Amino acid sequence: MSSTGFSTFAWLFFACCFCYSIARPTKLNQEASNDRPVIGILTQMISDKAMKPFGKTYIPSSYVKYIESGGSRVMPIRLTLTTADYESIFRKINGLVFIGGAVDLEKSDYARVAKIFYRLALKANDNGDFFPIWGTCMGLQLLTVLVAGKCLLEKTTAENVALPLNLTSEANSSKMFEGFPQKLMQALTEEPLTGNFHHYGLSVKNFQENEPLRSFFSLLSTNVAENQVHFVSTIEGRKYPFYGVQWHPEVNPFQWERKRNFPHSAHAVQLSSLLAQFFVNEGRRSLHQFDNPEEEASSLIYNDTPVYAGNFTVYEQIYFF
Repeated sequence: MSSTGFSTFAWLFFACCFCYSIARPTKLNQEASNDRPVIGILTQMISDKAMKPFGKTYIPSSYVKYIESGGSRVMPIRLTLTTADYESIFRKINGLVFIGGAVDLEKSDYARVAKIFYRLALKANDNGDFFPIWGTCMGLQLLTVLVAGKCLLEKTTAENVALPLNLTSEANSSKMFEGFPQKLMQALTEEPLTGNFHHYGLSVKNFQENEPLRSFFSLLSTNVAENQVHFVSTIEGRKYPFYGVQWHPEVNPFQWERKRNFPHSAHAVQLSSLLAQFFVNEGRRSLHQFDNPEEEASSLIYNDTPVYAGNFTVYEQIYFF
């Protein structure tokens, strides 16, 4: 080959490689990592009379500490903003948590705002813009309502009880439990590691009979309620990075031991830690960011002061809004 021909070949090869590299933005975005993630927590409406003098909405500090333990900061998301405000917030946070509580999952402001973020997250993920959502207790129930388009909950009483999980065959191939030590996976099925504080839930029967739910989520674990109803306890999105647990990984096992008479073990601590790290690491895959450091700092929950609530609620500390 002549020197002229070789130069032409080399130029064409470089041009092709360059074009190929810029034609694969989704791959590059997925490999990128956000070292300063901010996870949003949707505030919950107050229904407890003892809490009403302090505000209209709240976030138990246990959720904040849980997300912090995974390596993220927290932004509280209030329920009184406009749709445009929520769209702006969505472009800045790197994940979202739906916490537990007790509100109408179809008609409340909590449900209305959650639906806005849910639709934004669906669209973003479809376009290669990674955005995870986590639901705990009523948060899991909320996710099922959003996906099914209706409420399929029924009475599944498991109040103040710690349970082992009945893991399904899909648990071993799940993202949520990927990388868990084998000893911990075994302990999950044998030890009462998951704290349950609920009266309602989604039965396995209703899950399996609803095609939208069955196709959207993998069922990772189940449990049996006091009234013998077999209920869904852990789910994971098949396509989307949406996760739900009917139990409470954010509840400190030492608090169980003191207030709930639950046994606490190293496995319970390990479970909480690994799940927090898992979700925050999912958030690191989101490249959303605030416009400037000042806006970010003013949006974080550290501008608010938690209230000691251990003498009138089941929580140690609460952020009120």
